[in-house]
Amino acid sequence: MSEIHRVLVPGGWAYFSEPVYWGPFNDLLRLVRDEKAVREAAFQALVAAVEDGQFVAVAEIFFQSPGTYATWEEFEQRFLQVTHTELNLEESHRQRIREAFLAHMTPSGAHFLKPQRVNLLRKPG
Repeated sequence: MSEIHRVLVPGGWAYFSEPVYWGPFNDLLRLVRDEKAVREAAFQALVAAVEDGQFVAVAEIFFQSPGTYATWEEFEQRFLQVTHTELNLEESHRQRIREAFLAHMTPSGAHFLKPQRVNLLRKPG
């Protein structure tokens, strides 16, 4: 946050978008990788930057972004076969994730609403 503050011109805007840690989609992702602590820390960093006077809170917006996965394989590729994180999932755990995903399947795919939060901050000046 200090680096963002440093590079913004006075009066400059910063836009932060983060998933909100709740709902059926999050329950499924929690089986892949539990990001509760990371999400809470990210939000607390925004709060602290406002409390410290680095930024002024302009807006906080919540919305739900729709997401559809036609097959288990599509979901698996998108969330389990990632190159940025080594998951090291045992086959029994992978099967548990698969079963949890398939519980959401319909003839047109698995449909989720993914809750999001946007925080718009402005550098004073």
